[in-house]
Amino acid sequence: MSVDPNRPSAARIYDCLLGGTHNFAVDREVAERAVALVPDLPRVAGDNRAFLRRAVRLAAARGVHQFVDVGSGIPTEGNVHEAARAADPGARVVYVDIDPTAVIHSRQILGADPLTVVLQADLHQADRILDDPAVRALVDFDRPVCLLLVAMLHFIPDSADLHAALRRYRDAAAPGSLLAITHGTAGSRTEQLEALADLYVRTGTPLVLRDHDAILDLFDGWDLLDPGLVHLPRWRPDPGDPPVGDPAAYAGLGAVGVRA
Repeated sequence: MSVDPNRPSAARIYDCLLGGTHNFAVDREVAERAVALVPDLPRVAGDNRAFLRRAVRLAAARGVHQFVDVGSGIPTEGNVHEAARAADPGARVVYVDIDPTAVIHSRQILGADPLTVVLQADLHQADRILDDPAVRALVDFDRPVCLLLVAMLHFIPDSADLHAALRRYRDAAAPGSLLAITHGTAGSRTEQLEALADLYVRTGTPLVLRDHDAILDLFDGWDLLDPGLVHLPRWRPDPGDPPVGDPAAYAGLGAVGVRA
């Protein structure tokens, strides 16, 4: 498992935006340039993390206690296992990321936790993820599972392979399973977000800012729960969350779907 400290990583840049410490100078440089283009980008990262916690709590309230977080990044404060175990100490969590640094740090953070598995794999490798012996030992796919694709599909261009992988995850999910997605979108700030996308492309990572309908297509075969696909702060906000101003100013959409 090789790590190149001179090549920026989307997972480590996200860690920078969340105020984490599991990153390199090259990641911090890209994060600084990204924030210069979109000053509220750390808030957007925080919105994604808050959505993740709310989606996990919703899953637990619906009796779902198995979680597969693909594109998990580095499980710093407020990640899946913390939110899930606040509701159920026996919740089981699989973290999957393609970035070797994210995998190494995840394993260091989680240690010998018997209710978590950390796997290095790509989203497209659905069979490898779903059939991995450690994953199968932890997760019973005959029972509902919550699949989390949070702040990661906007790094994957459209392709037949992407949609085939999403269908494979859907078909493996038992009825009552949940799919949670957040995704970057330009909203009313097309010029800003296009400049951000260009920055990511120039650092070796694609950034695909799909519109509302294109993000809905990613939920093919899942029934969206209320309030549907909305700007992140408007998806089931917690009591006491600040009111949302212009929703189009938010650069992210999110939703949770259920497998009928």
